[in-house]
Amino acid sequence: MSIFSAAAAAMLGDSPPATPSAAHLLVQPAAVSSYTLTAGRLWSLVAALLGLVGVVIGGLALARSAGRIGTGTGMRGPIVALAAGLAAAVIGGLVVAGADGGPGTGGGIVGGFVAVVVGLIAMVLGGLVLARSRRTG
Repeated sequence: MSIFSAAAAAMLGDSPPATPSAAHLLVQPAAVSSYTLTAGRLWSLVAALLGLVGVVIGGLALARSAGRIGTGTGMRGPIVALAAGLAAAVIGGLVVAGADGGPGTGGGIVGGFVAVVVGLIAMVLGGLVLARSRRTG
């Protein structure tokens, strides 16, 4: 309905039925069970696992560069840790940005925050290994 037709209807005394504004506030989405695997929860789980893989590989690469495990000088470990950490942080950030509600609504916001933090830890570990290899190499 345009503003002109609404004004004409108001002048003629024929106003359109008003929608109650309280009805919009009372309508809430259906509750999601704690065990329901929604799309947001799935993506946050994938991102958190990817970040965890990055942390493990970065930790092993850091231990190897410190001489605790073998004497490898490969760059595959820190690069994989950096890439996995970056992917986890980006996917987790997208999940957090796209979540409609808070914790418990099924949007995966808690897992998204966990993925961002774990991804940043993986990137820091990979960066430490790269910095150590440039200093000693």
